[in-house]
Amino acid sequence: MCVAPLFVTVPIIALSLDNAYDPDVNANQIWIDWTKIKDFDCLTFTDNGAGMDFQKMHKMLSFGFSDKQGIGGHAAVGLYGNGFKSGSMYLGKDAIVFSKQADGMVVGLLSQTYLVSTKAQYVVVPIISFRKEKENNTTSEHRNSLKAILEHSLFETEEELLHELEVISTKGGPSGTRIIIWNLRRTSNGQTEFDFNADSEDIQIPDDDSTNEQQSPIHRQRSVPEYLYSLRAYCSILYLKPWMQILIGGKKVKTQLVAKSLGHTVKDKYTPRFLKEHVNITFGYRTKSKGEYGIMMYHNNRLIRPYVRLGCQLKANAKGVGVVGIIECDFLKPTHNKQEFDDSEEYRKIKHNLGMKLEEYWDEIRNKRMADPGKTKPIDDTEDANPDQNWVQCNTCLKWRKLADGVVPEILPDLWFCHMNDDSEFRSCRVEEEPQDSYAEQPYEKKYKQEKKKQKQQKKEPQAQNSEDSEPTPNTSATSLKHSGTQQRIGDTQTNLSNSSSPLSCSGDDHSADSLLATSTTEAASPYSRMKRKLFTRENEEVKRAKMNDQQNSTSEAVASVASADLCLPLLPVTVTLEQNSMQDELTSK
Repeated sequence: MCVAPLFVTVPIIALSLDNAYDPDVNANQIWIDWTKIKDFDCLTFTDNGAGMDFQKMHKMLSFGFSDKQGIGGHAAVGLYGNGFKSGSMYLGKDAIVFSKQADGMVVGLLSQTYLVSTKAQYVVVPIISFRKEKENNTTSEHRNSLKAILEHSLFETEEELLHELEVISTKGGPSGTRIIIWNLRRTSNGQTEFDFNADSEDIQIPDDDSTNEQQSPIHRQRSVPEYLYSLRAYCSILYLKPWMQILIGGKKVKTQLVAKSLGHTVKDKYTPRFLKEHVNITFGYRTKSKGEYGIMMYHNNRLIRPYVRLGCQLKANAKGVGVVGIIECDFLKPTHNKQEFDDSEEYRKIKHNLGMKLEEYWDEIRNKRMADPGKTKPIDDTEDANPDQNWVQCNTCLKWRKLADGVVPEILPDLWFCHMNDDSEFRSCRVEEEPQDSYAEQPYEKKYKQEKKKQKQQKKEPQAQNSEDSEPTPNTSATSLKHSGTQQRIGDTQTNLSNSSSPLSCSGDDHSADSLLATSTTEAASPYSRMKRKLFTRENEEVKRAKMNDQQNSTSEAVASVASADLCLPLLPVTVTLEQNSMQDELTSK
């Protein structure tokens, strides 16, 4: 199985659904089928929407034109005006579009084969209209376009064209659109890139692909997610809130409310700096063991990136396994094929913060599980678990109804109607749909995160207390120094003078002058250091006065040196020494 069809072809098919879903068409149903027309394999898309007139058909088949607007909360998926053109031309070389309204019908041809055969210098799109008044059917432009369509399409007569228009009525009503794509993409061995036989009610990517005849076929691995090769599986998650029924091979796709298909669901909020309002995020656990997980990123209700793994889910461990996040990124800009967002700074920031919030949710749920002694089964092993809520869509009014506890959609019939509802309040199609979300609610309480923050703060407090205890406490009784203490300090100084035999120096630790000065400057910055300096200065003054009359001039000078040193380094033990020979000479002279 080649990589390109896996990750491109199935989403490209879905591009043809977006036009039917948009509010200007507002189709209730769309049929996707495989058929053969004159020995050509064809993909067909038929909806029961509002249909198109000549002008709308021209805009649809024109490149780079889009004037779609949202209506009543129903946002338009189309953005660039290239989705159908680029999607259909990727799937096959040729496409013809039939559209029907109450007062007329329109046919348009978008064909690479036609452009090549006519050697066209620019894109030419033949469009014809059939109106009841017959006013447009006789113009020269109509005749030329009709001739081009009959010569370069699968339909050789006008009656064959009208027959395809009648198919619209048999499918869904008096109006609608039908698209036929042929000359489908093929591999080098001549096979189409679609498997129409593996499942008659699905369109899949083949299990193996022989893109190179010189090599053996590449087989699909079992680990490949189903939504990557099955159109039915992809369509089931294509819209965040599905309003339109999708039928493949005549069987309805069981679409789901993705945000309501999870267990242990919580709401979270995130406010990017480049937005003035918050963005809602839903987190939950998959309900099928070994199922897909990651972030589902939607834009205007339409899936852009499915199951993107972020944050802790990218690491080689079990952290984050099973967690699914859902966010609608209407503020980001998707690429033209609706498979990725533009690689902007905002997009990168969103992914980074989503990864952080996903890990927070994982920690909260795991911690809550570990705190419950009755829970021994890992939370991500939820094969037998059910979603927090179960919802089902009425086949008639297309409204979503919440099922009673214990009722799962798997046991319901394929065609379910409001009158089957166990809840009598919502047992009629005339009753409004009950609200699915209550975003006014506050985000879930992150107790584990708060507890970790509290523990971290408590761990810092003892360290700060120990730092305070290690600093000496100032003694308020020492504001006035006693004379006895002063005399003791003088005696210690004299002893050091008599026992010293080295030049005047600072003994103790071997500090350089720069380091001592730095220490002194740092200590002097605190209020306690300034107070202590003040006390030592007062002490030095008393020493000078006490020894002025009792000591010799040499001793007075030594004491003055001690005082000077003490002033420089008040908090360090300082021993002042003089050379003994110099001392004796000075005493002799006196």
